[in-house]
Amino acid sequence: MTKHILLMDGPDGPGLIHHVTGVLFRHGLNIIRNDEYVSPDGQFFMRTEFEAGPQQAGIALDSHDPQQILDELRQTLPAGVSLRLNPKQKKNVVVFVTKEHHCLGELLIRYGFDELGADILAVVSNYATLQPLVSKFGIPFHHIAHEGKTREEHEAAVLRTLAIYQPDYLVLAKYMRVLTPDFVAHYNNRIVNIHHSFLPAFVGASPYRQAYERGVKIIGATAHFVNNNLDEGPIIAQDTQEVDHRHTATDMATMGRDVEKIVLSQALKLVFNDRVFIHQNRTIIL
Repeated sequence: MTKHILLMDGPDGPGLIHHVTGVLFRHGLNIIRNDEYVSPDGQFFMRTEFEAGPQQAGIALDSHDPQQILDELRQTLPAGVSLRLNPKQKKNVVVFVTKEHHCLGELLIRYGFDELGADILAVVSNYATLQPLVSKFGIPFHHIAHEGKTREEHEAAVLRTLAIYQPDYLVLAKYMRVLTPDFVAHYNNRIVNIHHSFLPAFVGASPYRQAYERGVKIIGATAHFVNNNLDEGPIIAQDTQEVDHRHTATDMATMGRDVEKIVLSQALKLVFNDRVFIHQNRTIIL
């Protein structure tokens, strides 16, 4: 029995929940979970998970025609409301890496034990360093070197590879190249990055050396969507780890890698379960 998730956002107003539940009721669909939120600026957000009702056991939602349900909702709801209706199923992703293994390894293990909520279709890297690790999981590895190419030429080669897989999302698991606005536009709000700081914080090279020299008391990691402003996309998940004067820069880097891989996994779980809305440059998580 196919479960679906309806994502809705738009200007707040009376009766919005009633309109949605009424349409689903008329189609004999059963709501499993419903979450809603109204932002201070008057924007309404709702995530509704549903399936065929008990009286229709054995009938998949597909037989109800999801497009028909969407059409009825659009006729019923006020103008300006955005709707997305997704089957509750695994997302297809391509992972980007450079040389660091910790985030990739975490994702591969979760994928191998069916804990990721996604299928990793391929791994793309500008170095061949991590190919032996990826090969252990039977996943295609594409080494697309950047040496001798302009950024645009390199990204064009990457896009040709992505066209083979048509992924729902790209995951930057310590991919150490800045993406151009043209590339980002191909996957708007569908690229998730992990950053080695509790943003906003130390930027540029050697963040843990900077943190050590400044005597910080916490280090952290931030998972965010990628936009055209470096490391300024909407934040999905963050976490921190306390440190003190006893920790060296190497200690902090080791601890930071542990935080990074967990934060990235947490963020992806939210994204792959259709729990994240983007409003302006912020996320709403239901």
